Amino acid sequence: MRLTKGDKAPGFTLRNTQKEEVSLSDYEGKNVLLLFFPLAFTGVCTKELCHIRDEKSYYDSVDASIIAISVDSLFTLEKFKAEQNYQFPMLSDFNKEVSRAYGALYDDFVLGMKGVAKRSAFVIDKNGTIQYAEVLEEAGDLPNFENVNSVLSELK
Repeated sequence: MRLTKGDKAPGFTLRNTQKEEVSLSDYEGKNVLLLFFPLAFTGVCTKELCHIRDEKSYYDSVDASIIAISVDSLFTLEKFKAEQNYQFPMLSDFNKEVSRAYGALYDDFVLGMKGVAKRSAFVIDKNGTIQYAEVLEEAGDLPNFENVNSVLSELK
């Protein structure tokens, strides 16, 4: 299943690095940049999330909340977040249900790994509707942040 612009964003509840439950519905009335990434501590994932960290003032200026999700354990994400000083929630989709619901899950990844999140970017508006969806097949590619930012600027 591939989600596209105009689809209702699938709801979810996952745990963050403080072991608290976080739901998409917690962000009702806010624009959300929802990012799925394959694995913590890997080169491209670190580059992508550091870019988001370094551009946080931009995302604040367009009133966009950032949520990052991977299939890593919340304990791994806690270390990754602390090491890189990420200032946005990182959620563990350890059971792979949310990645699957968003069409962002590799059946087969590298080195025999199965069930790893595909690098993806979704912009969800204040009403819970997807306004931008990009699911990448190549883990080495980055989302088109120019397009993401353009959509967020229009939603502000």
